[in-house]
Amino acid sequence: MRLFAAVLPPDDVADDVAAQVAALRKLPGADGLRWTGRPAWHFTLAFYGEVDDTLVPELSARLERAAQRTEPFRLALRGGGQFGHGRALWIGAEGDLTTMRLLADRTESAARKAGVAMGEHRRYKAHLTVARSRTSVDVRPYVHALHAFTGRTWTVAGLTLVRSNLPRSGVPGEQPRYEAVARWALGGAG
Repeated sequence: MRLFAAVLPPDDVADDVAAQVAALRKLPGADGLRWTGRPAWHFTLAFYGEVDDTLVPELSARLERAAQRTEPFRLALRGGGQFGHGRALWIGAEGDLTTMRLLADRTESAARKAGVAMGEHRRYKAHLTVARSRTSVDVRPYVHALHAFTGRTWTVAGLTLVRSNLPRSGVPGEQPRYEAVARWALGGAG
């Protein structure tokens, strides 16, 4: 199954994202982007790709330990940017990004120790993707519009293992479906 570890924003923070995306979609050229929806809004900590079902129990046990070793931390949505010359438009984060990077490193390490084949390690960049494009797009107006955006601060208290089900219908614009496989409280709480 196709898996990743993530931090999921609470509903009221997702409401802030929805309002911001609605404003961005009014900008010229917005129809040329594939906008993500509420089910897709998350901060990926580590992407695992296709994971053999036999590795999931060990991966889950190691992710649970990673969550227990990480204290809850404060986070807010802030600003935005792009990857790949406009292929991905995202909203960034501010707050305790040191702890978020530590959790990302721990989720990557958990996978490696569980036997999940991971690519080359890259420095973690906290972001929540709001739009994609198959080709390079000038997203500077969108990044500029996101510059002043600040969402409310919340306490990240959990880690989620998410399954990504890719579209199979061939319908243009169809989005992947996401489902939580497991959730763990940070710091061993809850």
